Amino acid sequence: MSKFYKNGLYFECTVCGECCRHSGGKVEITPIEALIIASALDISPEEFLREYGHQENGSIELNDNEDGHCIFLLENRCSIYDSRPSQCRNFPFWPENLKSHYRWKQLRSFCPGIDQGELYFLEIIRQKLSSQKKSKNQSISLDRVKADAD
Repeated sequence: MSKFYKNGLYFECTVCGECCRHSGGKVEITPIEALIIASALDISPEEFLREYGHQENGSIELNDNEDGHCIFLLENRCSIYDSRPSQCRNFPFWPENLKSHYRWKQLRSFCPGIDQGELYFLEIIRQKLSSQKKSKNQSISLDRVKADAD
């Protein structure tokens, strides 16, 4: 079966924050990403988890803000854009968005960068998908990463 994106897809992040507004969505991060974000915020990993995340079923998830959006969405922008997790970096190249051409086109309803800007070739799309799968398989705790770093 041929992938609809075999010739690539156009996408350009407009830094609009729309992908951060979807209630009910969750952002899973790796322990290393938690440490990177904590460092960017100049706080301890413990403070990061207390304020911005929690451990759920062996993984770390970012909290939502009071509106049900990503906790790092401030003034309609990602406040940790340069340190954002791989799940966010890989948007919109998520498996569920690449199931069909129809699903890809549905993203246009909220993402102005779909079918705009840079052409992402098949190999890059595959790398993004692979990166997403690898990060989902990392289920070690933040305590383990901190202990290994010491």
